[in-house]
Amino acid sequence: MLRSRFRTSILFTCALLVSLAARAQEQTRIRDVIYSKKMGVALTMDVFKPANPNGIGVIWMVSGGWVSSHDAINEGVAKIFTSKGQTVFQVVHGAQPRFKVPEIVQDIHRAVRFIRTHAAEYGVDPNRLGISGGSAGGHLSLMIGTTGGPGKADAADPVDRASSAVQAVACFYPATDFLNYGKEGQSALEVGTLKGYWPAFGVTDATTKEQREALAHLISPIDSVSSKTPPTLIIHGDADMLVPLQQSQRFIAKLEADKVECKLIVKPGKGHGWPGLEKDGEQLADWFDKYLAKK
Repeated sequence: MLRSRFRTSILFTCALLVSLAARAQEQTRIRDVIYSKKMGVALTMDVFKPANPNGIGVIWMVSGGWVSSHDAINEGVAKIFTSKGQTVFQVVHGAQPRFKVPEIVQDIHRAVRFIRTHAAEYGVDPNRLGISGGSAGGHLSLMIGTTGGPGKADAADPVDRASSAVQAVACFYPATDFLNYGKEGQSALEVGTLKGYWPAFGVTDATTKEQREALAHLISPIDSVSSKTPPTLIIHGDADMLVPLQQSQRFIAKLEADKVECKLIVKPGKGHGWPGLEKDGEQLADWFDKYLAKK
C-alpha cells in the first residue's frame, strides 16, 4: 500500500505539471542519451535545451520510490527550468528492486560525471550544475549534494575521471536521516513506515540490526553533510505522512551548523505532493538562478 501511495503521489505531482507542457515547444528535446550501461541495461537521460541557454545545467531525478521509468520523463517539469534559460537533464536510473539504493546512487554519480564531461555539447558550464527532484528524487539529489566528488584520475573512461560534485541542490520532501526517521533514534529500517520499500534497500527479515544500521547510515545524506555541501533548498509539507517534515528540519539544522547556505520552505497543511506544486517548482529554478548565475 505504501508503494502505491508513493507512486501515486509522484504521478499526481507530474500530472499537476502537465499544464506547462503546452509551452514545451519552446524547448528542444534530445531523447535517450546513454550515460552508462550495466548488467545488460542502458541507462539514459533526456536533455531539454532552452531557446536561450544561460549555461546553467539542472539534473532532474526521474524517481518515485526509487523506481525510474522513461514514461515518467515530463516536458512540463523541464519547462519550469528551461523557461529561465536552464538546460535540463532528466535522468532515468536503475530501478528497485533489481537495483538497490546504494547502486542507484552510483548511477547518479555516473550521470553527473557524464553531463560534466559532455557539458559543452549542450551549452552548459560544467561548473554550474544543480540537482533536483521530489521524494526519492529529492533523497538522491541530497546524496549527490553531500557525497559528490572527484572521479578516478587513472580511469580508462574519461567520464569516470570527472567530478560528480554539483554546485547547488533544490528539492521536494526528501528522506534525509534513516536512523532518526520521524523521531530521534527511530530507524526507518526497523519500523513499519517505509517497510514497503525495504526491498529497495536490500533489507529482509534475515538482515541483522547491525547490518540495518550500517545501511541506514550509508544511504542517509545527513551523515555526509560538511561545510563543502553546496547551497541547498528544500520544500516540504508539514502534513506529510510518508516522509516527515522532521527529515528536512534535521537536514537544514545540520547545514546551518556547518554554515552552509540553505533554506527550508514549509507548506502548511500539505502532504506528499499537493495542488499547485508547479508554482513551488519555480522556486527551485530561482534557487539555481541565484547560486549558479555566471559570476
